[in-house]
Amino acid sequence: MSDTYLISIDCGTESARAAIFSADGKLVATHAEPYPLRHPKPGWAEQRPDEWWASIVGAIRGTVEQSGLDPESIVGISGDFTCCSVVFLDEQFQPLRPAIIWMDVRAADQARRIAASGYDALKYNGYGNVSAEWMPCKALWVKENEPEVWEKTAHLGEFNDWFFHRLTGEWVGSINNVTVRWYYNQDEGGFPRDFYTGIGLEDALEKFPQRILNLGEVVGTLRADVAAEFGLKPGIPVAQGGADAFIAMFGLNVVEPGKMAFIVGSSHLLLGQAAYDFHGKGIFGTYPHALVPGQYTVEGGQISTGSIVRWFRDNFATQYIQAAEAKGVSAYDLLTAEAEKLPPGSDGLIVLDYWQGNRTPYVDPEARGMMWGFTLSHTPAHVYRAIIEGIAYGTEHILRTMREHGYEVKELVAAGGPTKSPMWMQIHADVSNTPITLTEAGTSAAILGGCICAALGAGVYDSIAEACNAMVRVTDRIEPNPERHEQYQFFVDKYICTYPQMQELMHDMCRHIAKQK
Repeated sequence: MSDTYLISIDCGTESARAAIFSADGKLVATHAEPYPLRHPKPGWAEQRPDEWWASIVGAIRGTVEQSGLDPESIVGISGDFTCCSVVFLDEQFQPLRPAIIWMDVRAADQARRIAASGYDALKYNGYGNVSAEWMPCKALWVKENEPEVWEKTAHLGEFNDWFFHRLTGEWVGSINNVTVRWYYNQDEGGFPRDFYTGIGLEDALEKFPQRILNLGEVVGTLRADVAAEFGLKPGIPVAQGGADAFIAMFGLNVVEPGKMAFIVGSSHLLLGQAAYDFHGKGIFGTYPHALVPGQYTVEGGQISTGSIVRWFRDNFATQYIQAAEAKGVSAYDLLTAEAEKLPPGSDGLIVLDYWQGNRTPYVDPEARGMMWGFTLSHTPAHVYRAIIEGIAYGTEHILRTMREHGYEVKELVAAGGPTKSPMWMQIHADVSNTPITLTEAGTSAAILGGCICAALGAGVYDSIAEACNAMVRVTDRIEPNPERHEQYQFFVDKYICTYPQMQELMHDMCRHIAKQK
């Protein structure tokens, strides 16, 4: 199948990136085009769908031209998108306002009221706070604050839904998006009418896509006018995609219980498959059929991870930056060389990685970061290592919470920038006593996942498992060190004990600072 190709688009926060993969999972070509991100007010984040489209066209056309392939050999198309980037469309599917993208938190008040409603659907939030990022919060904000827009909105959806309508003319939803962020449950009749009525969004139900498709299911065929813009042949099958991190699970071959996608970068995201339904405080999900029919997806996450490491380097490691420039290496290389000489636990230094709050297991936006255990013997290398260890402790805290509900992770499959640091990955493996595997796709896991969806839609493969096994290749495996794992348990326990001791003080400080602004 090396002469059969798939194309997908990865629409992130700042750009649209297209890629072509062969049917056996080899990257052929890729091209990206940026689009603007606007912040009209503090906490707001918006983008214009027409600017999305211009970048999507440029990215796909650029990738096709770069590949040098005959467009006839490209047999399917799909995509992945930022989740909860909400669009409000009129009867003719024209945008009525800029899209409110995922990072926008203007709907904090609506989120608090929804969380206080007490409906059973909130089990997917781990019985905790509701994120202002989620679609119903943003929809309710528009209904309450822009009633003229709400009245004219005939079609309410996400970036994903808008894109596939542009390609095919079909208005359909992805089971991935609607299940993980819209409270949809296929086994319980779809959208929970009592929930939407109770929070004041009963009229949103008629605006939602009424046909919900599984990942990789055919939405329709590529329209001739769009094919001409893209430089592709018309009529190829367009396969349903979904939220970027979840589509990356396909690109990492995390499609069976026991494996967990470990997507690392500025933040950490943990996504795994379970054979059974379970819910618990501090656990997002489980989401039924959101990735693979008949399975359940569980989610955990850390808001600040790589961003803390970068914060430390930029603000407190000037001497390392200067020395690295003189040597032509990275400041991280110099910090790592010293940090590797230190023992597990960084000589008693504990870092709580809550710089921007806690996503799970506490779901606390008012939690804040801290370091404790300092002595005069601690150096910048101690702090650097302790930050990475604190991030690993946070990951282990999430995994422990899942284990308490009988969910065991046997393997983490990692993707993202921090995978380039052997020390960082080894610390994660040692702290959680769990092997970590790396794949050839690396940071392209999401877009490879989109091509896997395209392959399913084109009939190249008969099942998700077959497609993933054929298109994903493991390149490395990091085994945990049992001795270091035992050494780390004391420090993990102290990390977990810290937040309950400091919670009230953190909240008082957070609210006091907010009043001063």
